[in-house]
Order: sequence, then structure tokens, then C-alpha cells
Amino acid sequence: MADDEAPFWQTKSLEQMTKSEWESLCDGCARCCLNKLEEEETLRIYFTDVACKLLDGTACRCKDYKNRSALVEDCVILTPETVRDTAWLPPTCAYRLIAEDKDLMWWHPLVSGDPETVHIAGVSLRDRKISSEVDVPDKDLEDHIVSWPGRVPKGAKVKSGK
Repeated sequence: MADDEAPFWQTKSLEQMTKSEWESLCDGCARCCLNKLEEEETLRIYFTDVACKLLDGTACRCKDYKNRSALVEDCVILTPETVRDTAWLPPTCAYRLIAEDKDLMWWHPLVSGDPETVHIAGVSLRDRKISSEVDVPDKDLEDHIVSWPGRVPKGAKVKSGK
């Protein structure tokens, strides 16, 4: 890419992206893989620290990405339409940022060139105390509500001295 050429995520809409470009937007934070609860009266979404049974917590990736929707009934497959209709996407999510006409953050692998910066910035689930839904019954999910997945970590806001 020439120095004066803007990256694809700044020039294309979500709908215009190729499959490869679309997939590269995922930063590998795995926050979307956390179980969420919705309050029926208010429709407010609450994140938990309980992850999908298919999440590899070290890699912050799905163990069976290709078959995830067949294996996990409520797995949401992101498309341009679902991104715009999914209120629970974390504020750091590249899909959400682009849908809101915002740029990617400094630590995103497409910007930094390093897939580890999402972990260095403290955005990913790596090194957090996370349980698997295999070990936590649905009736206990309320005991696992956390707020941090809905916030931008301090280390992610401003590029650190790297």
C-alpha cells in the first residue's frame, strides 16, 4: 500500500469489505464471547465473566470458529446488519467502531501490525479470571456480572511508550 493510500477500514463500509478484510477486523479480544444477560423490563445488557464453552482463553479465539453457530445455539454471527443491531458489542470492537464511523484504536493488530498489542493494552480476556459456561450453571450467571467488558481499559486509550 502506498503511503498516501488510506487503509481499507477507512475507505470502505462494512458492506463493501471482502471476506478477508471483514475477518481481519476481529482484534482477538474475545469480549464478545462472554455470556451476557438481558434485563427483560429495561432490555439492559449485563456482561458476565463467564465465557462460551468454545473459547480458548489463552489464544482468545474460538476453538471451532467454522462450526460455532451449529455448536452454540445463541452464537451471534456478525454481519454488517447484526453489527448495527447488536447493542452489546464492546466499545473497543472494530466492527462497532467502523459502524459508528470511528477509526480503529492504536492497539488493533491492523494498526499496530502486531497481534499481541490487543493483549498488551489490556483489552483482551487473556490474563483475566474467566470461567467457562461449562462450569457455571445458568442460574448462577447473575453472580458473575462484571462491568469491565463494556469499558475501554485505561491502557487502551492512549498509546503507551512502545
